[in-house]
Amino acid sequence: MTPSSPISENYPEQRKQTGRFLIVLLLFCVFAAVLGLLNLMLGSVSLSWQELGQAFTEAGRGSTAYKILFEIRLPRLLAAFLLGGALAVSGFLLQTFFANPLAGPFVLGISSGAKLTVALYMICTLQTGFAVSSGGMIAAAFLGAGLSMGFVLLVSGRVRSAGILIVCGIMIGYFCSAVTELFITFADDSNIVNLHSWSQGSFSGVSMDNIRMLAPILLVSLAGCILLAKPMGAYQLGELYAVNSGVHVARLRICLILLSSLLSACVTAFAGPVAFVGIAVPQLTRRLLRTDRPIRMIPACFLAGAAFCLLADLLARLLFAPTELSISLVTSILGAPVVIKIMTERRLRHA
Repeated sequence: MTPSSPISENYPEQRKQTGRFLIVLLLFCVFAAVLGLLNLMLGSVSLSWQELGQAFTEAGRGSTAYKILFEIRLPRLLAAFLLGGALAVSGFLLQTFFANPLAGPFVLGISSGAKLTVALYMICTLQTGFAVSSGGMIAAAFLGAGLSMGFVLLVSGRVRSAGILIVCGIMIGYFCSAVTELFITFADDSNIVNLHSWSQGSFSGVSMDNIRMLAPILLVSLAGCILLAKPMGAYQLGELYAVNSGVHVARLRICLILLSSLLSACVTAFAGPVAFVGIAVPQLTRRLLRTDRPIRMIPACFLAGAAFCLLADLLARLLFAPTELSISLVTSILGAPVVIKIMTERRLRHA
């Protein structure tokens, strides 16, 4: 009787994991589709199925439903979908880089650094009479995210405790947010009145022109993440294993920093800081998939983040309508319990 090979022994488990991955991915797609439809139909003015369908026809052009749909709700829906997915993937990249489940753009102060530079860019641009461009906002956000990330890396090289690193990131966030609010408070230009709502987090100010600018950048960034999936998987098993597997660790780290900073910068540039998505969504996705493999986590995190932000945006608009809540308020309420559970479990595991 010939002994079975390790490959044949692992094959049933691999099929089971693949089946779970496809089911979870399908569920995320269904949730995102349902929530997207609800976002289009519900609001201060509800649209019926007939009005929604007519708005997509030639006869519906110029109608009230058409304007509500294509000028307000559709850009906002696409923003929540794309930016929510980008933020979740950015959080997964940071958690992989630091090998810490609590790492995320908001907690490490990266979003706050991007928020500060975008606010400065918008204030200076508007007060000098120039038009604010989408490219300029992304560049400013990327600069702020890169500076904050650089400080976090500097701290991580000096301390070994993950707790101290998180505390330093939170302090960076508080400092950058305080400086941002200071500039916004003393800004005297009437065109900067929307900065306050942006600084609290909102998808409402995103236009279709912004989406056309964002979509290619995010797609290229996500493609880069997928291409790095294999070396990231080796890196998760330890730096020594990655080196022995032929991975250029220093180059991989630089790519992870650049991609995570770019993804979080795109989010902050147009939606402001959005809390807890970068931490909570990768954790929930990891538990559903029961794996940490990047080739599966990256697409699943993107769809989960998109669905999460679509749900949060829907609740922000409807809970206390016509008053609209900030998106960070809703994501904090939804995501904070997940983070508390993670911290509690880690505490019990190491007790």
